[in-house]
Amino acid sequence: MNLTNATEGIEYIIKSVETDDEELNAFLFSLGCYSGEPITVISRRKSGCVVSIKDGRYSIDNALASAILI
Repeated sequence: MNLTNATEGIEYIIKSVETDDEELNAFLFSLGCYSGEPITVISRRKSGCVVSIKDGRYSIDNALASAILI
């Protein structure tokens, strides 16, 4: 299941990040978004969602959310 299917307010563990773009992969890693880390969807929007990773909140689009497997 990917992050676009996640329920708001429930903490999930990231299984993997599936993207062919190394720059995007490095960006997500810098946010703390990598295998084994907890992630929570705070709210949903049409174009994406707001997630909580570690101590930060980030707005990500649907394309990016679909690359994050939980």
